[in-house]
Amino acid sequence: MKQILEILESNARLGVEQISTMTNMPATEVEKTIRQAEKSRTILRYKTVINWSKLGEERVQALVEVKVTPQRDVGFDAIAERIYRFPQVHSAYLVSGTYDLAILVVGRTMQEIAAFVAEKLAPLETVQGTVTHFLLKRYKEDGEIFEGGEEIKRLPVTP
Repeated sequence: MKQILEILESNARLGVEQISTMTNMPATEVEKTIRQAEKSRTILRYKTVINWSKLGEERVQALVEVKVTPQRDVGFDAIAERIYRFPQVHSAYLVSGTYDLAILVVGRTMQEIAAFVAEKLAPLETVQGTVTHFLLKRYKEDGEIFEGGEEIKRLPVTP
């Protein structure tokens, strides 16, 4: 199963027959393994990474560090769930260090993200503080290099 999942993680567009050839497993076994992984939520979803700036559609991203007060009997889980349910939040993580949660927020403008943090996130009763870091340029995401990564740059060999 692990080999199939690793293949799908690197290229979700591959078909069952291709994966079967790559793993030397029967196609029926590959298909069954994928279905089981989907059913058990081992495979959560298939994703496409898009470079929106190529279409002239800018999207602003910000990494927001959140300091919270953990709640009795549920720790950080209840407040994390409340935060990750907001549609602006694309990713949420419990982290070590000065802050407790790191969330990735996506919006159309910096003002939209600032309003989300100020009006929705910061006022939550267990939120003690936030620090917002706007992401200025994406170089690599989910293993994909965005700009300038197509060609291999080598130094010329001279005698």
